[in-house]
Amino acid sequence: MWIFDGHLDLAMNALIWNRDLNIPVHEQRQLEVEAGLARAGYGRGTVAFPEMRKGEVAVTIATLIARVQKPGNPFPGFRASEIAFAAAQGQLAYYRMLDEQGVVRILPDLPALHAHIREWEAAPATTPLGIILTMEGADPVVYPEQIHRWKADGLRCIGLTHYGTGNYAAGTSTVGGLTDLGRAILPEIKQAGLVLDLTHLADQAFWEVLERFDGPVQCSHQCCRALVPDDRQMDDDQLRAVIERGGVIGAALDAWMLHPGWVKGVTENSVCDLGAMVDHIDHVCQLAGNSHHSAIGTDLDGGYGQEQTPHDLDTIADLQKVPELLRARGYTEDDVQNIMHGNLVRLFERAWSSV
Repeated sequence: MWIFDGHLDLAMNALIWNRDLNIPVHEQRQLEVEAGLARAGYGRGTVAFPEMRKGEVAVTIATLIARVQKPGNPFPGFRASEIAFAAAQGQLAYYRMLDEQGVVRILPDLPALHAHIREWEAAPATTPLGIILTMEGADPVVYPEQIHRWKADGLRCIGLTHYGTGNYAAGTSTVGGLTDLGRAILPEIKQAGLVLDLTHLADQAFWEVLERFDGPVQCSHQCCRALVPDDRQMDDDQLRAVIERGGVIGAALDAWMLHPGWVKGVTENSVCDLGAMVDHIDHVCQLAGNSHHSAIGTDLDGGYGQEQTPHDLDTIADLQKVPELLRARGYTEDDVQNIMHGNLVRLFERAWSSV
């Protein structure tokens, strides 16, 4: 079964972690071990293009990410929006080069998405990996009206913030709402026809966005606070609000979001398996009363590696274990297809048909 992964930091891994994603995962790990790279995650990566193809990850939402470090924000970032803009443009250039080489295919609209799916289903071994471009945190947008330039550059989704407070909104691990820039950018996002990603918004900012923005929304890589208490997760009221708006919630594979009490750098991944991600998928489905709002948004290699993923996942190819886990819980074949790819396809069908 082919997979639509709602969130991968491919360019970040290439440009910041210096990984050649054309090289298979196990070779990457060995190169990093031999180089003596000590940062957490090095030598333990899970994502590369060969493994994505093996796992039938036919489409992914691929990020541009360049956070600005605001005064008082403990999370690292660039010192100015102009620098973040240039960094994100460099990541865009990486995707464009891969597209030019036929490794990936940037999907800008509905005809391109449909044609790509048809080609993949007919010839998965030779079809490029499809990507839809998103921005994780809007800091590279120097001023709200610039969103239209980013749209022309290929951007199709955007989240307002990441960790801490950015230019546009309060994010994970902080308290607050939208900034003046955040309130100003929402009508520009709506006019540009972008899908708004609610992931990483602080609670106050989340509710303010839903009050002010009536365009298409999703939560690209998001788990459930009812199962793992932390402000990085969404509570049931938030999840219901996304469901009521027709949004899709992609379950992530960062183990600290899957296992209560996880301590980064201390807890071992033996405590967590892929079934934990299925717990979060199931929770969303139970809230919705159907399988139409749950998806996969792995965030694999999103600043961590195998040490912080379920122990039964060696590489992203192991996503192929998930359909059987869903079937074992009583999900029908239609349900499984909805979760593995169908719901995200329909999200973009709805969003792009109105542009």
